[in-house]
Amino acid sequence: MNFNQLTAFSIRNARIVSADAVFIGSLSVQQGEFKDITSGGMGLAGDDWHGDYLLPGLVELHTDNVEKHLMPRPGVCWPVPSAILAHDAQVVSAGITTVLDAIAVGDLEPDSLRTTTLHACVKGFDDAREAGLLRAEHYLHLRLELAEQDLLSLFTPLARHPRLKLVSLMDHTPGQRQWTDLHSYRVQVSGRHGWNDQKIDQMLAIFSDRQQRFVRQNREKIVNVCRDNPHQIPLATHDDTTLEHVREGVREGVSISEFPTTLLAAQCAREHGLAVVMGAPNSVRGRSHSGNIAAAELARHGLLDILSSDYVPASLLHGAFLLQENNYTLPQAIATVSRNPAQRIGLTDRGEIAVGLRADFLRVRMFQGVPVVLGVWKQGRQIA
Repeated sequence: MNFNQLTAFSIRNARIVSADAVFIGSLSVQQGEFKDITSGGMGLAGDDWHGDYLLPGLVELHTDNVEKHLMPRPGVCWPVPSAILAHDAQVVSAGITTVLDAIAVGDLEPDSLRTTTLHACVKGFDDAREAGLLRAEHYLHLRLELAEQDLLSLFTPLARHPRLKLVSLMDHTPGQRQWTDLHSYRVQVSGRHGWNDQKIDQMLAIFSDRQQRFVRQNREKIVNVCRDNPHQIPLATHDDTTLEHVREGVREGVSISEFPTTLLAAQCAREHGLAVVMGAPNSVRGRSHSGNIAAAELARHGLLDILSSDYVPASLLHGAFLLQENNYTLPQAIATVSRNPAQRIGLTDRGEIAVGLRADFLRVRMFQGVPVVLGVWKQGRQIA
């Protein structure tokens, strides 16, 4: 999709956020890359941004936002192509230029939309990309639910997908990890499914049985499949709560800890060199929806490396700006949604305003304390 034919242009009087500074300056873009970045108000001729922020395009490692478009209401299944294009438009409007679409492989709950749409969803992204209809650059993040009986057969056909950039190992069985607080779990599923206490008790017994039967053997087999992958796909753990959760991942070669639920787990992850990912909705709301540690608390301890928009694309930039309330400089805060995630998955050509890197960038203005995305460019072409 060709939104803009410009290949060379300049911008002046922008508030540029680089890797280590914020300054009023100018830059030029040529052939999709940044050139001639200068500080001061008397820089290059070009479009005057009147002091608006010029930020790197956001890099999102984990969003399951497409699921909301696939099922906009309970029991309503939307056509896959339409859902994917709506999702793409939403992430771009939030300033996300590179996105790993977190597609679940397996589920705890029976007759899950995630299972029935898995392969159609992957193919839908491939087809839309081939047709040139996606504005953001989309990659795959496969979220593997380890208690899924058929996990290996679901995952194996996708294990060498050319755009697979991340695999995460998840166990959402209630009673541990994300759902250590069973009261929070009961409140969540009663609202989502309308289950009464008797139904919840029945499902808890089923989930516990599946965990005991499948999680350990699935985890071992999946890790071996990923180790044998010539593309060396990064592995992530999910909802680490204890020291042993983290250490198990370290033994398996994991490099990312997604959404640790305790300070202890996050500290252990940092000690072992894992990047700590927290949810931007958690950052914006000031707390976890499942009763676990707040992103702000990890930020205050300097333990937050990457933010993920998870289920709210617009939260990513907002959550990053809020990190300034927890001793992050603005360049450090923006790095959590740009350079840090890009580098963790090997995308070293983007994520920063620097000469020679891809010209993925945003125009942003503050409104009542909230950053508003006014324009989005990918490789020097305006896409929103």
